[in-house]
Amino acid sequence: MVAEAEVVCQQSVPVLDVSFFGKGSNIEEVDEIVAISSPKFGKLAGVDCVTADLSSASHLDVKSQEKVPDPSIESMILQFVPEIRSGSFADIGPRRYMEDEHIRIDDLSSHLGPLLKFPKPSAFYGAFDGHGGPEAAAYIRKHVLRFFFEDVDFPQTCEVNDVFMEGVENSLSKSFLLADLALADDCTVNSSSGTTALVAMILGRVLMVANVGDCRAVLCRKGEAIDMSEDHRPIYPSEQRRVEELGGFIDDGYLNGVLSVSRALGDWDMKFPKGSSSPLIAEPEFRQMILTEDDEFLIIGCDGIWDVMSSQHAVSLVRRGLRRHDDPEQCARDLVREALRHNTFDNLTVIMVCFSSGDQREQQPSPRPRRLRCCSLSAEALSSLRRSLLDANGNW
Repeated sequence: MVAEAEVVCQQSVPVLDVSFFGKGSNIEEVDEIVAISSPKFGKLAGVDCVTADLSSASHLDVKSQEKVPDPSIESMILQFVPEIRSGSFADIGPRRYMEDEHIRIDDLSSHLGPLLKFPKPSAFYGAFDGHGGPEAAAYIRKHVLRFFFEDVDFPQTCEVNDVFMEGVENSLSKSFLLADLALADDCTVNSSSGTTALVAMILGRVLMVANVGDCRAVLCRKGEAIDMSEDHRPIYPSEQRRVEELGGFIDDGYLNGVLSVSRALGDWDMKFPKGSSSPLIAEPEFRQMILTEDDEFLIIGCDGIWDVMSSQHAVSLVRRGLRRHDDPEQCARDLVREALRHNTFDNLTVIMVCFSSGDQREQQPSPRPRRLRCCSLSAEALSSLRRSLLDANGNW
């Protein structure tokens, strides 16, 4: 059986067949895909948001926000199971070239084949915002399934627990680093070409986001925007400190006066030789959340959206749209149009992921039945009316 994968380009949305593969199999390169339709786990009973900052490929500095689980929240978590559906839209914007790529897979189990075991539900999304030419982003998109699920021996299980989620985080970390090294080795990719990369996975009730660069993932929880990633900009204090400690400098907000992000895949003309520490790194940061019934949807967008729009503005716009038409793809289009209306100067890509499959449109109130008005007459008025009727009958 062959799984269908949605292919999204800047002007149309065709469909492409992608064959199943098992562990250890060879994946053929897919030349024409532009897009196809995650950590220390913390405590299952809590609603912990966990961030891992990787200072090296082999070391994980995990920071968790411990919370005492409320019994009602715990019950809600255990009962809630996300029902995944998504939509996406990409536009070249005012640029001459399209350098964005993206991928969305709503069901990993059916897409990758029966030999691989994933919790249910399981989904995978990625946004890649290229710079210095489209080669790096296109290369990552082309090989994304191999980088993230085959070469790193992605952990397999039907149950979500601490061990599994730790394995997933380690696997994703390796995937980002392997992809970065592959860009250095491939002669078809210009050394000045690079890309940001944000990957979001839903595994059971867990949402995990791994990010390098300035794409952003935003969760909507009861109408409130919760950032699930941090933009890696050179001017941010933590990134600026790291860059300067490794011999880099910030000039007018740009890394070494050239790049507007402090983490990226590729850009090997700015990185030190392999194995050396460099101010520009490809190590992702992680955030995760246990989803509850309060969590409505996730927005993933390239920086062309966030340059002109706050996270809360985007969430409010999408929430109104879902209540009106309940179409995640239309919501993605609406966000792109809103960014264009605010004069963004970049390519634009949005992925919308909803966590419920039911109709989210507001129900229109049924029309109120017409009420007949009645009035009361005095005895004198009734007598007068009766005489008038009798007189009228007598004249007939």
